[in-house]
Amino acid sequence: MEKVALLTGASKGIGKTIAIQLARIGYDMLIVGRNRDQLLQTQSEVEKYPIKCSILEADLLTADAPLLIIREVIRVFGKLDVVINNAGVANALPIKETSVEIWDKIFSVNARAPFFICKEAIPYLKESPKPIIINIGSVVDFKGYVNQSVYASSKHALAGFTKVLAKEVQDDGILVHLISPGGVNTEMVREMRPDIDTNNLIQPEEIAELIEFLLTRKGKGTIDHLYIRRQSGLAFD
Repeated sequence: MEKVALLTGASKGIGKTIAIQLARIGYDMLIVGRNRDQLLQTQSEVEKYPIKCSILEADLLTADAPLLIIREVIRVFGKLDVVINNAGVANALPIKETSVEIWDKIFSVNARAPFFICKEAIPYLKESPKPIIINIGSVVDFKGYVNQSVYASSKHALAGFTKVLAKEVQDDGILVHLISPGGVNTEMVREMRPDIDTNNLIQPEEIAELIEFLLTRKGKGTIDHLYIRRQSGLAFD
């Protein structure tokens, strides 16, 4: 039976790596991003496997993007089994230099878009034999770092929403997971934390492996939250 996933932020970094991992385990998918050329590159990598991949160029800053994305995945595949909200933006500014425009941009992508993508997806996920939602958070969804006030606020919002969503859709059989990585070796983290040695960063493949684990595991136990930290960080910190 065909399995269909929706993945945002799939043009590069963690998202591209997740897309390839999804293809390896047999998921058809709609991949979403802002850069069409980069999406096409991801698609070419994904289609080396015997699956179907469709792309959608969309800007999560626009309020109607979530509805358009869900309509597209249903139009192309007729069903939906997995939603992975991976897209994210960040900045590194002190509070006193943060504008309303920066706040709105980061919250629109990191909090509003996942919220409404999930809302629009729920009716279709309820029809799946194994429906799963995975939201990609960050270590800052429960910590605070200097000059990351808006980013941390948006990821705290995503974490709070994810906890409530899990309770609201539990009776529908929809599993909801939050993954909170520490520094991952991507362009975003290198820009946000140039002080960190890239040799100490988590690799995108490690996040993709966690996705595979959540999608393929069996048993009665439920995993609500996975926190993966840099090896050089403090244990239980």
